[in-house]
Amino acid sequence: MPGFSMDAAAEQRFNVNLSILFTELPLLERPAAAAAADFTAVELWWPWVDSPTPERAELDALKKAIEDAGVQLTGLNFYAGQLPGPDRGALSIPGEESERFRANVDVAADFAQSLGCGALNALYGNRVEGVDPAVQDELALENLVLAARAADRIGAALLIETLNKPESPLYPLVTAPAGIAVVDKVNEATGLGNAKFLMDLYHLSMNGENLPSVIDRYAAKTGHVQIADNPGRGAPGTGSLPLEELLGRLRKQGYEGWVGLEYKPGDRPSAEAFEWLPAEARAAR
Repeated sequence: MPGFSMDAAAEQRFNVNLSILFTELPLLERPAAAAAADFTAVELWWPWVDSPTPERAELDALKKAIEDAGVQLTGLNFYAGQLPGPDRGALSIPGEESERFRANVDVAADFAQSLGCGALNALYGNRVEGVDPAVQDELALENLVLAARAADRIGAALLIETLNKPESPLYPLVTAPAGIAVVDKVNEATGLGNAKFLMDLYHLSMNGENLPSVIDRYAAKTGHVQIADNPGRGAPGTGSLPLEELLGRLRKQGYEGWVGLEYKPGDRPSAEAFEWLPAEARAAR
């Protein structure tokens, strides 16, 4: 498998998503596994899919596992329902799911703050049959404003992510412009300026978008980048996306943030899914 050149890899700051990699291990063992693979930074989807407000002991155990492993938590999702699974977020779903999201906002922000995590990702949620999309969008904006204020309280960015239509047909944010429009709306509503675009190159490529153009237009509004190859959502080099070139273009456009490794390891242990990336380039700089 072709890998990144050391020069290209050394320009980037990589972190491992522990909700898609190392999932063959229990949650509390994954931070140490990432450290053993030479990574020093990790990110997570909300780990408690059934609970926006887990017991303090569960939060403390995960915090300890991250600290004991010596890795930095650089990104965390707010509660997003069953993910992976049928859900794509909770904040635009009227009723109980919206309430669960609101209950989670300060819990997630406080947990992120306790670990020095500077980015919180708020997944928008699917369209609901029989509900006016405008009603969902109004609710979404209310909840995103709450989330942006909570993120600002801990000095963090609020991330807005676009997904892809083939895999998330009910999710309304399936183009870069749609995601950017929500970012702009939230910043206009709060005046805080901390809402940023989460540029996931895999999702954008699945949507058939022109990735160099998206990078050139939106790098300045991007707060986080995630990668996986396409087709297959595997490690770089398993598909046909020119990820080394695309990340280089992001750097040239001024992006200096994290690049989250959010890909499937395939039919092998996750520890073997990083051969594309020189070990010397895995530690955060």
